[in-house]
Amino acid sequence: MAPTATSETEALHVTEHSVTVAASAAAVYALVADVTGWPQVFGPTVHVEVLEEAPADGGDQLLRIWAVAGDKVRTWTSRRFLDPAARTITFRQVVTAAPVAAMGGEWRIQELEDGTTRVTLLHDYRAVDGDPAAEELIERAVDTNSRAELLALKNTAEQGDAREELHFTFSDSETVFGAAGDVYAFLERADLWPERLPHVARLDLTEDEPGIQHMDMDTRSPDGSTHNTTSVRVCFEDRDVIVYKQLRVPVAMAGHTGRWVIESLGDGTVRATSWHTVTLDPEGVRTALGPEATLAEARALVRRSLGTNSSTTLRHAKQFAEEARAQQP
Repeated sequence: MAPTATSETEALHVTEHSVTVAASAAAVYALVADVTGWPQVFGPTVHVEVLEEAPADGGDQLLRIWAVAGDKVRTWTSRRFLDPAARTITFRQVVTAAPVAAMGGEWRIQELEDGTTRVTLLHDYRAVDGDPAAEELIERAVDTNSRAELLALKNTAEQGDAREELHFTFSDSETVFGAAGDVYAFLERADLWPERLPHVARLDLTEDEPGIQHMDMDTRSPDGSTHNTTSVRVCFEDRDVIVYKQLRVPVAMAGHTGRWVIESLGDGTVRATSWHTVTLDPEGVRTALGPEATLAEARALVRRSLGTNSSTTLRHAKQFAEEARAQQP
């Protein structure tokens, strides 16, 4: 008997996207393999957690991924098989998010004779109940994200050694004589920041679902001007951690991700830390700071600006938590 049209094989849709990158195949493969760096490389990716790590010479890896698809943040669990020798990475979602019933694919990274690299990204997918409207939605999301990811991969890989100067991470911390839950509550309730924080002029917050937040924020600069950013946050209340990604960044930046981490010190105090990871945009730096501006100057400016706001937020969170403790009977 021939397979029916409703079988998984018949219902799978297959797409292929590709790009040529002026970088070595080894460098391109390393960027695709290192999922912890994806939020800085790929625009749609908000956060990735490695649940099971692959051996150094390749093998299975289990991930949980949060990414923007359309106007929502979706999360799923995927298993990847890394083959460094062949420079291929296959992936399959093991826990999907509706309307996706099945999703998988493969990265193929091929070195070309002229020293460039051909990257091919394959997807196969199936919608829940074969719904045509859902299939169209998935197709658009796969096409949009695949094109964006390949362009971002190309741009990042072609930075070469300059990426080390463009990419940096820093943190600020406060020690709090208070409960981790109170610090977390202050940071999680960003909708209240305009009344609580002097540098937040306006903030609109919406949630796709509890713990997944969209923020549209106007921030005051020391000179009185305001700038707008939009961000997505994923809140882990059970771990007292909030991770975020800015979707609209200032002109000097190509990417900005961060996280708030609250750790118990075991003596009745907690440490609240704000981490930032930034990738500068060289053209944006010259546009924002002038044609003679250096990346070192831009790094210092970004460090000071982001650090000042984070430290202000941490000090207010500290005050909030310590006052809450003082009011306990």
